[in-house]
Amino acid sequence: MYSDMKNPKYDLRTYYKLFWETGVIISLLIFIGLTKVDLNTEKTELTYKGEQEVVKMEEVVQTQQEERPPSPPRPQVPVQVPNSEIIEDVEINIDAEIDMEEALDMPPPPQEEEVEEEQEEDFFVSVEKMPKMKTSMAELQKKIVYPDKAQKAGIEGRVIVQFVVNEKGEVEDPRVIRGIGGGCDEEAVRVVKLAKFEPGEQRGVPVRVQYTLPIMFMLRK
Repeated sequence: MYSDMKNPKYDLRTYYKLFWETGVIISLLIFIGLTKVDLNTEKTELTYKGEQEVVKMEEVVQTQQEERPPSPPRPQVPVQVPNSEIIEDVEINIDAEIDMEEALDMPPPPQEEEVEEEQEEDFFVSVEKMPKMKTSMAELQKKIVYPDKAQKAGIEGRVIVQFVVNEKGEVEDPRVIRGIGGGCDEEAVRVVKLAKFEPGEQRGVPVRVQYTLPIMFMLRK
């Protein structure tokens, strides 16, 4: 038995070259066959047979509010007039002649109001150094002449006079801002004009300053 296995007829090595060539030929045939096979698959188109919903876009129109006029006022309720009341007839003379050449009485044109120009104040009300009287009030009171009208009427009281002391210390534009009448107001203005002052100063410069003085009127008893 062992000798049979050594028989060259059963030796596979003798067929090795034949097996190899046969394998190569089969491989080539398989490769050539694969190259001729069409591997592209047809694309199948899917169709949807259902009804497609159509969406309509409606344009929105901007509306403008219409302004309505206010409602008219309600008519007045008629007042019932009794039948017994008699309404007098008014006669209108249509045939009256009108003279076109006759001058019509026209009212006078309105007078233009005189506008007084406001004078700018050129004086001070308060300054660093106020005016000072050179004479005393007692000496000024002695110069008063009591008006006869005021004496007979028994008028007494105080008259306040306002004025301006100028740069020279003189009294300008005296006027009574509170009086008692009977001629005392005029006498107080006269006496104030006799007063002498040292002028007021602002930053060392003489200026016009407003000043007020009371003048007393008293009857001797």
